[in-house]
Amino acid sequence: MNFVKQGNLKVVKMSKNVIYIGKKPIINYCQAIIQSLHHNNIAKLVARGSAISRAVDAVEVTKNRYLNGIEVKSIEIGTEQLHSIDGGLRNVSHVTIILEKND
Repeated sequence: MNFVKQGNLKVVKMSKNVIYIGKKPIINYCQAIIQSLHHNNIAKLVARGSAISRAVDAVEVTKNRYLNGIEVKSIEIGTEQLHSIDGGLRNVSHVTIILEKND
């Protein structure tokens, strides 16, 4: 991730075409996908853990209900080791889905 220093804080610098999937309703992510594809013709969805299924659902709903002519260009999967609250390491799966608008 890219960090930008603002005073004493490190702030994550996000790209306009990257959509981080979390716990919001799927329709929110569908709208973000539509907006990103409208401006850039590319949308990159990033999800970890239980949000992976929400990312897949958002892509499928957008493709089947809202936009024709979008294509999944690539899907990258992997596992990260994160420090848990108790100090140990745990494995967390992640997925990156790249969409492209075909006109």
